Amino acid sequence: MALPRASPLYPASPEEILRPAAAWFVLLTLALGFVGNLLPFGGVAGALKPDFLALLLLYWCIQAPRYVGVGTAWLLGLLMDVGDATLFGQHALAYAVLAYGAEYFRRRVLRFPLWQQAAQVAVLLALCAGIVLLIRVVGGAPLPRWTYVVPPLSGALLWPALSVLLQWPQRPVTSASDL
Repeated sequence: MALPRASPLYPASPEEILRPAAAWFVLLTLALGFVGNLLPFGGVAGALKPDFLALLLLYWCIQAPRYVGVGTAWLLGLLMDVGDATLFGQHALAYAVLAYGAEYFRRRVLRFPLWQQAAQVAVLLALCAGIVLLIRVVGGAPLPRWTYVVPPLSGALLWPALSVLLQWPQRPVTSASDL
């Protein structure tokens, strides 16, 4: 009797047919992204910490647009505003624009290898962070330091690893006889 084997961690090729993402898995990853945003980091880790929820929203808007879209992004943004105790609606607007951008550029992003996708992801994450910054500055907050641009870049650097990791449960299970 051949036992099923999990496939190794590597990017999915365009020819590989992945199983659809399970709704519970999408919700679990978004909940973990929300918790990741609320965790207190200090020092260098705090300056490098990307917006995990934005990164996961971007991933699921591109990979599973049936489950995650602008409305989901808006609701999670409102939750993020409450959890972060910031101006109500700033994350909601930024995440909704991010989701719209992800849906608009979805097919374009998927055509490229992961490292080129990361460059496009950096632009979308920077747009999201820029919207949050604009709302904060208009609301009277002082301009942040130059390190404000680092989290979108660190999020883009995480994109290839995140993509491979989140595609792993969607891969078909191989048996020992298939090898």
